[in-house]
Amino acid sequence: MFSSWEAKRLLRLATPVFLAQIVLVLMTVVDTMMAGQVSAEDLAALSIAIGIWNPILFALQGILLALTGVVAHCHGANDESGIRHYFQQSVYLVLLLSAVGFAVAPLTEMVVRHLDASHNVIQKATDYIDFVKWGMFGFLFFTVYRNVTEGVGLTKPALYISLLGLLLNIPANLIFIYGYFGLPALGSAGCGLATMLVFTFMAILQHLYSLKSKTLGSLKLFSNFQTPQTKELWYLFKLGLPICLATFFEVTLFACIPLFIADLGAIAVSGHQIAASVSTLLFMMPLSLSMAISIRVGNLCGQGHFAEVKTAISTSFLLACLIALFVATVTYLFRDAVASLYSSNTEVLALASTILALACIYQLPDALQVAANGVLRGLKYTKPITSITFISYWLIGFSLGFVLAKTDWLMQPLGAAGFWIGIIVGLSTAAVMLLISVRRRLATLAVS
Repeated sequence: MFSSWEAKRLLRLATPVFLAQIVLVLMTVVDTMMAGQVSAEDLAALSIAIGIWNPILFALQGILLALTGVVAHCHGANDESGIRHYFQQSVYLVLLLSAVGFAVAPLTEMVVRHLDASHNVIQKATDYIDFVKWGMFGFLFFTVYRNVTEGVGLTKPALYISLLGLLLNIPANLIFIYGYFGLPALGSAGCGLATMLVFTFMAILQHLYSLKSKTLGSLKLFSNFQTPQTKELWYLFKLGLPICLATFFEVTLFACIPLFIADLGAIAVSGHQIAASVSTLLFMMPLSLSMAISIRVGNLCGQGHFAEVKTAISTSFLLACLIALFVATVTYLFRDAVASLYSSNTEVLALASTILALACIYQLPDALQVAANGVLRGLKYTKPITSITFISYWLIGFSLGFVLAKTDWLMQPLGAAGFWIGIIVGLSTAAVMLLISVRRRLATLAVS
């Protein structure tokens, strides 16, 4: 059943989220563009560093994303004390996750140094990680605040704060990449230092907003700050872990490809990185709808309006299909023009354009699987997400991609494009399995 009113409601929630996500991704896009203008080596180094560090960062963030659904439930039930309680416990969770991130950081540098790449590329990638890891706490703290504000229906603050972060990122990149004001020219590694400063800046702004906002002020988030509650921390961790692992599996599906094609040279890595950067930007549309779905479904469940939950879910899937059609059309029509913004190397552009044409194919299954993911988060039923994403992304998608890209078992090796064909199959499998999980969960709710 499609409801035009529900569609408008979802779009009102999703639009600021989408713009905020676009701005956040634009930071990476800007990094990629500016590093690409320095040299192919700098672009390859950035690609490798992002491929190793971002899966870790976004996996840690994934654990915190469960907070949005929890807050949405509390908000729907008018449970302000519950929102305050889970916010405070999430702050402790940020401290624990940051400690884990810092413990893992040295291992990422070991991975970089064992890659089959030139010394300059390895050094630049290692330097990037050395800088960017110090922004991890700010990024996670910003995520907690954002989850709370979006969970209560305030989706615009994250947009404005992210926009300010982007405005800071551009001049910071210029200063550290090219060495203005007497500072050393760090090349692509300077992007890591700039990103660290931006994440810290955004966390501070989000905190200041919480102190000034009437809505968040009434929640008294820091009032009677509780000690860590093991039971609640475990509840949030257990609810967020499937999201964490799903995020890790999906991010690594894309981000680890440069590690496996590094031996093919800077052209192959750079072409893939451009296509991945553009695809990530376009992915923000279905992802934002997924976040809005999680908020809307969580609110309706908290209110006990289960009939309206089903209407919201069916409407969201139809919207996801429309968004997928739009994204695929835009990707195909403007793939050459967009790719040319990243590099002037004709070989790199040709490869990027070919991969972007392949990316058009998976837009529909990708939109459906991420929408289903949002539904499951809103229902606070995240358990099946882990196994589905692992099987779909890695056992099926990556394995097939590796065979097509690196071996002649089925045909002549396709290089980077082979991995993208594997992605298409993997995301299609995930979409089918997640839609089945949503249907089964709704059947359970109908019985109860």
